[in-house]
Amino acid sequence: MEEPGQLKRAFIDATAGSISGAISRTVTSPLDVIKIRFQVQLEPTTSFALLSKNVYGASKYTGMIQASKDIFREEGFSVWALLLGFWRGNVPALLMVMPYTAIQFMVLHKVKTFASGSSKSEDHIHLSPYLSFMSGALAGCAATVGSYPFDLLRTILASQGEPKIYPNMRAAFVDIMNMRGFRGLYAGLSPTLVEIIPYAGLQFGTYDTFKRWTMAWNIRGLSDPTRAEESLSSFQLFLCGLAAGSCAKAVCHPLDVVKKRFQIEGLQRHPRYGARVEVKAYRNMYDALSRIMRTEGWAGLYKGIVPSIVKAAPAGAVTFVAYEYTSDWVESVLS
Repeated sequence: MEEPGQLKRAFIDATAGSISGAISRTVTSPLDVIKIRFQVQLEPTTSFALLSKNVYGASKYTGMIQASKDIFREEGFSVWALLLGFWRGNVPALLMVMPYTAIQFMVLHKVKTFASGSSKSEDHIHLSPYLSFMSGALAGCAATVGSYPFDLLRTILASQGEPKIYPNMRAAFVDIMNMRGFRGLYAGLSPTLVEIIPYAGLQFGTYDTFKRWTMAWNIRGLSDPTRAEESLSSFQLFLCGLAAGSCAKAVCHPLDVVKKRFQIEGLQRHPRYGARVEVKAYRNMYDALSRIMRTEGWAGLYKGIVPSIVKAAPAGAVTFVAYEYTSDWVESVLS
C-alpha cells in the first residue's frame, strides 16, 4: 500500500494533468484539424511541392490559410457549423487527452520520485537531462497505450470532411469494430510508441532544461537562492513549454504522419478530398516511411508540419502552465 501522501500526490498529478490537457486540446483544436487534413492528404500540401512530381492529382489543401478558408466555407456557414468544422473530433480528443495527460503526469512524477529519491517537485528540477528524458519517455508510453483508441477515433472524425461518413463517435467505433475488430482500435500504435519515446522524452527533458536555465537567470537577482523556482513567472513557464513543444514536434513529425496514415487506411471520403489511403496500403512502419518518401518526397513526411509546430508550441505552453497552476490549486484545496 502506498502512503497517504503518495496517494494524494498521485491524485493531484492525475487531476491537474487531465484538466491541463483538456484546456490545451480545446484551445488548439482548429490547428489540429488542419494538421490532420494535411497529414492524410496524399497530394502535395504546399505550392512548392506542387511543382514536383505528383502521382495523385489535384490537391485539396495547399496551405494553412487556404485550408482554413476551405473548411470555413464548406463546414462553417454558421457558428454551430464552424464549431463542428474546426472542433471536429474534439469530444474523442478530450476523452483521449484527459486520461492521457492524467496518466502521463502521474507516471512522470512517480518515475522522477524514484530517480531523485524524493517526492518533492522542487527536487525533480535538478535531475539530469538524461533522467528527465527517460522519465518523459516512460510516462508518454504508458499514457499512449491507455488512451490510444480515442486518438484513433479523433483522427478519423477530424479527417473525414463533408459529407460525413460517420455522424458521431459511436458510429465510427462500431464500424471499426465490424471492419477491423478490436485490433483496429490500435491501428498505428507501433509508430506512435516509436514516436512518443523521443517526443515525450524531448518535451519533458527540454522543459526541465529550459526551466533550469531560466531559474539560473532569475537567481542572479535573488538574495535567497532556495526560492529560485518560486521566481518563475507564468510567462517564463509559458516560454519554456512553448520551446519544449516546438523542439519535440520538429524532430518527431514524420512518425506522426505515418501514424495518421495507418489510422485512416480504408476510410471512405468524398472524392473532392483526393486519393484515399487504401486498406493494407503499408505493410509496416518502415514500408510506410519508404513509400511516402518514394511517392511524395521529403515533403510528404513533413505534411502538416507548419500547423503542427504552430499548434505544438501553444499546446505545450498551455499544458505546462495550466498543470503548474492547477496542481498548486488542487494541492491547496486538499491541504
